[in-house]
Amino acid sequence: MTAPAPAGDEARGGAAGQKGPAPHKRRTVAGRLLASYLVVLAAFALTVGWSVQALRAASRDAQLLRAGYVPLLLRIGEVLAEQNVFNAQLNHITAAKNPGDVREWIETARRTRPLAFSIVKDAARALAADEKAAGGDAGVGQAGASSGVRRFSDEIAVEVTAIERLVGASPERFSQLFQALAVGNRELAERTRDELVKREVEGAQRLRAIKSRVDEQMESLTVEAKRREERSMHLLLGLGVLTLLVGAVMSLYARRVLAPLTAVTERANAVARGDLTPKQALATNDEIGELATTFEGMVAAIRRARAELVNAERLAAIGKMAAHVTHEIRNPLSSIGLNLELLEEEVARASAAETPDAELRPVMKESAQLVAAIRAEVDRLSRIAEQYLSVARRPRPRLVPERVDDLVQELVAFVRPELDRAGIAVRVEVEEEGPEILLDESQLRQALLNLLRNAREAMPKGGEIVVSVSFSSGAATIAVDDMGPGVPEELRASIFDPFFTTKQRGTGLGLAVTRDIIEAHGGTISCEPREAGGTRFRIVLPAGGAPAQGRAADALL
Repeated sequence: MTAPAPAGDEARGGAAGQKGPAPHKRRTVAGRLLASYLVVLAAFALTVGWSVQALRAASRDAQLLRAGYVPLLLRIGEVLAEQNVFNAQLNHITAAKNPGDVREWIETARRTRPLAFSIVKDAARALAADEKAAGGDAGVGQAGASSGVRRFSDEIAVEVTAIERLVGASPERFSQLFQALAVGNRELAERTRDELVKREVEGAQRLRAIKSRVDEQMESLTVEAKRREERSMHLLLGLGVLTLLVGAVMSLYARRVLAPLTAVTERANAVARGDLTPKQALATNDEIGELATTFEGMVAAIRRARAELVNAERLAAIGKMAAHVTHEIRNPLSSIGLNLELLEEEVARASAAETPDAELRPVMKESAQLVAAIRAEVDRLSRIAEQYLSVARRPRPRLVPERVDDLVQELVAFVRPELDRAGIAVRVEVEEEGPEILLDESQLRQALLNLLRNAREAMPKGGEIVVSVSFSSGAATIAVDDMGPGVPEELRASIFDPFFTTKQRGTGLGLAVTRDIIEAHGGTISCEPREAGGTRFRIVLPAGGAPAQGRAADALL
């Protein structure tokens, strides 16, 4: 009868020859904390950068007002004031008591007026230069404003030039005016004066329009600066709050990253108190998760080692007792066996002789049957005694290079007649020719023979046994499949324990001995259900064949 192996053995056996999923890239705790710090630093840098940008924009506007617009406005105001005085003097020249003095003043003003217009144009050009200097490293958003200021300064310069041409046109009209005043032609003088005043007034109006445009531009710049200041304050406040929120969130994130350390510490304290119960490792893809996984693996190894130690001590005690009991009953069994052989010979001779009394023949036949039954029981007791002795006195394996596939083929050929009599077919499957494995042939034959007989007993009505051999990663895998009813899941954890059996006449030592042999070879054995029904025993033997230390087999030597 077959049954599955414990979960630990099954996991170790099933892992051989199978490749697990590719591991995820590990995220380190230091990297995650550094990332959170960089996020906070980025938020702080954003806040500081925006503050610096806002201060630079305010400084640029203030510089533009101080060094550009204000001087331009003053120069335009000066020219406009001079133009207004010029218009007043020109308008009252015909009524002046001393026209000669007025004429001198007007001529002087006309000679200095180009210089005043030139100063205004220089101020307009200086505005464009100041804007270029202040906004030379400005961002994309301020590039449009800079080009607008330069375009405005160009328009001012063009308009001032046009005004200069307007008021400077037809200088002969002034000569005509002064000539009319000199000869006393009042009518001609007033008509000429009106024409000149009209032109000069137009120039003053255009200067006043330029001054209004500069005022509007300055007002717009002031309003925009104020609006930018308010917006900057709001954004600065928002960015400050965002920085605080990011800092708080990153602090909680860092606390969450480091929180598993508390669970690992509590688990370590529990293990120190003796709690070796398996726990699920923390599922974190960092050093803490790796530490937790390694720690749980260490706890599992300690638990397995403790269980193996207890099992070894148990087997050692049982082995000593079995050796003593077996020693005591083997001698009587041997004597009984010899006497039974003599008795069988006597009964056989008596049955073969011609007995005149026909009534004794049934008695002789019944006696022969009784002797055969006693012989069967003695043989069974002898086999049990041998099994106990094999547990108590099994030597260390003598490892030599052998071909596993050849050994399996020879063993199957040896047990095939026995299986044929039980109505069981056996088939061997070898995937490919593999390397030689270090093993003890006699002990491995015993282990495989136990599995084959176990499979035969699991199919009392016949069936098929499949023995497969495969090689991968320097290890040999031997699988023994049967088509029996299988073993309930709740019994699989105990199937390899000594003296555990579900058979009426079983000793519970076959699978225990098999496991000890495989583990003495440094291998693993597991038991698992087959999808099509039945049970599969899987043996994995490493190519090196290093015997496991501290196994129950060594403890019994």
